[in-house]
Amino acid sequence: MSLRSIMMVMAALAAAVSVHAAEEQAAVPRIATQVCAACHGADGNSAVAMYPKLAGQFKPYTAKQLAEFKSGVRKSPVMTPIAATLSTEDIATLSTYFAAQQQKPGKAKTNGADSQGAKIYQAGIPGLNVPACASCHGPAGAGIPAQFPRLAGQHAEYTMSQLKLFRSGERENDSAKMMRMIAARMTDQDMTAVADYIQGLQ
Repeated sequence: MSLRSIMMVMAALAAAVSVHAAEEQAAVPRIATQVCAACHGADGNSAVAMYPKLAGQFKPYTAKQLAEFKSGVRKSPVMTPIAATLSTEDIATLSTYFAAQQQKPGKAKTNGADSQGAKIYQAGIPGLNVPACASCHGPAGAGIPAQFPRLAGQHAEYTMSQLKLFRSGERENDSAKMMRMIAARMTDQDMTAVADYIQGLQ
């Protein structure tokens, strides 16, 4: 085979790989815009406070949640049937896509610096053995990859709903029952304050 023929074959292979890669990349926005966008926004920035922002969330965390919705470990009348249609590849692709999106910041309504929400987040509630949220999720809510999710900027309404689900035991996919034990010691007032503070973190 001549050098010219070899170069033509290599160029054809490169073009095929490029087309395949483009098709894979295109599949992500289609799933995001056709399936996820209704609740979470096409870029993962949900405009509805009851649905979480996915933009900027760690890939392993989002993948774990989707897999557990699919398996039924984490229960949701909305997410379980949707996740059931996703393949392992879909989950990995969506998790990668949303992790790469830029989260739009939120703003606390009343729980800024030196508020009750700030105190709970930064120092916990010592008398009730509630640890500081910052000890796992970081001072600015950035989280720790593969261990604890990013919280900064998350909708207060969504955070509040998840704390209540942990408290009631309806959500039980937390590691070593950590969040269930913490939430069980918190009042609605505590949850509302810290959720509002988290919403304003950047």
